[in-house]
Amino acid sequence: MNEIAFLLNGTPVRAPATDPTRTLLDWLREERGLKGTKEGCNEGDCGACTVMVTDGQGIRALNACILLLPQLHGRAVRTVEGIAGPDGALHPVQQAMIDRHGSQCGFCTPGFIAAMAVGHATGRRDHDDMLAGNLCRCTGYGPIVRAAEDAAEAPVPEWMATDGAALAAQTGDPAPFAPAGGDALAGWCLEHPKGVLVAGATDVGLWVTKDLRNLGPVAFLHGCADLQKVEPVAGGIRIGAGVTIASLRAAMEEPHPALAELLRRFASEQIRAAATIGGNIANGSPIGDGPPALIALGAVLHLRRGEERRSIPLEAFFLDYRRQDRRPGEFVEAVTIPATAPALRCYKISKRFDQDISAVCGCFNVTVEDRKVTDARIAFGGMAGVPKRAAAVEAALLGRDWTEARVEAALPAFAEDFAPLSDMRASAGYRLQVAQNLLRRYRHDLSGAPVSVLPLSALEPVT
Repeated sequence: MNEIAFLLNGTPVRAPATDPTRTLLDWLREERGLKGTKEGCNEGDCGACTVMVTDGQGIRALNACILLLPQLHGRAVRTVEGIAGPDGALHPVQQAMIDRHGSQCGFCTPGFIAAMAVGHATGRRDHDDMLAGNLCRCTGYGPIVRAAEDAAEAPVPEWMATDGAALAAQTGDPAPFAPAGGDALAGWCLEHPKGVLVAGATDVGLWVTKDLRNLGPVAFLHGCADLQKVEPVAGGIRIGAGVTIASLRAAMEEPHPALAELLRRFASEQIRAAATIGGNIANGSPIGDGPPALIALGAVLHLRRGEERRSIPLEAFFLDYRRQDRRPGEFVEAVTIPATAPALRCYKISKRFDQDISAVCGCFNVTVEDRKVTDARIAFGGMAGVPKRAAAVEAALLGRDWTEARVEAALPAFAEDFAPLSDMRASAGYRLQVAQNLLRRYRHDLSGAPVSVLPLSALEPVT
């Protein structure tokens, strides 16, 4: 059996490749005695387990609690114990946390330090976004964010640059449980039609830590570089299933800024750095944020089974709750979207701005020519058992004048398209009303009226 080989705090280590579902967090604490990395939620929400991971694509902050050991093969990991220098010199973010009194009970601090060190190494200045995946219950975020700001201009310590050079010198064994490309993956899927594919493990990891499932045969997809590309094709953009949400967000900032802004609110930095768009689609969640936007864009999904490939409209993939049009041994290979869509807007409604699940996610792409609606694609998450188009609403708009009166007349059609459920996130009535309000908002948005409260920093004084 191959071993899992990686760098841990600058030192080469090996772990037996006997249990592909063992988490890095458990291995660190139980096998290496590195107790700084904490177990909090054990589902990737609190950030107490954050570690630094370096590979050929750079440095990322990831959640060790849902990071499975085979995902680390050929990579470098630094825990809080390895962020200070070999001689004990503090990293700039560590010193800034002391100076700014950024820690009280200290439970969350190691995860914050790891996330801040990644932001520092990569030159990030969007500290609120970078730290949104780290929860602190006692200190408050003010001192922590100020510490990140204080450390931002300090040079990156020399010892933090050694991992990349060490990885470049490695020749290493093949990664265990990881097909080396789409062709190998297609063969594996035919041999294991009920096997589990693991991309970022941001969902599958919870099957292990929360459901305690025995996953059976697994294949890790980080070795499939051909599935990790965003590339132009005739009339559009082809996005490989293995593209992470973080990479997709960066790639969409120019052609589809509304999609990029939606992806900014996709979970947290740690999750975005691991989760893939293919996993988000194949998971089939009715509250996944990616599919509504892609459906509104008119995305085409590309599926592969052995040497056979087929393409279908993305909305046709979702048949019912957690049931998709995917045959045994078939996997999501890519999705293609138009090169541009100036009218696309995406609105996520949730209780928190950061790191929260949508109560409603509405995405609109309406074409207006000579004041008439000539095309309409409107899709929602959180309104049905699957991500779904608002077909009746679209029909109520098509061929009509794009006016406030027409929008108001189309609102009752939402009740034809959707019969949402009530749950802990929202009531059915709330969801239906929000969906209607989002169409109103969309019309104002297209007209150029301000519709977001985010630019507001303070209220005007009352006189």
